[in-house]
Amino acid sequence: MPLACIEKLNEMAEKRGTPFRVLIVDDEKWVQDVFKDFCALTDAFTVDMADNGADAVEKARTNQYDLITLDLIMPEMSGLEVLEAIKEVSPHVPVMIITGNATEKIVNKAGIMGACSIMYKPIMLENFISEVMATLLK
Repeated sequence: MPLACIEKLNEMAEKRGTPFRVLIVDDEKWVQDVFKDFCALTDAFTVDMADNGADAVEKARTNQYDLITLDLIMPEMSGLEVLEAIKEVSPHVPVMIITGNATEKIVNKAGIMGACSIMYKPIMLENFISEVMATLLK
């Protein structure tokens, strides 16, 4: 990641007086770990993880997040169901959809339901950080 991005994120977090709180929702542990590692490259984030929809909704209900990343294709509770529930409890939190194999119809519905952006796996570090920065600057 370019040093300028790290500096900008640190500056943004310092200006607000606290790191940005991020919830990473994905049913695959290795994907969670990759995104957590991306966020750990700077001191600008504190990261929580959820590996299923019910856990994600409960965390969104009991914590305030600045950003949520959400996989669309998960067992038990779909990403769309999670997105709908999160928007009910925290309507203003930006939700970035990160998916590997969702259909165009599902992706479009996520956008209509309030997702702020959609990224497709595999995601390169620079693309992930730029999207996170753009989202946090809105």
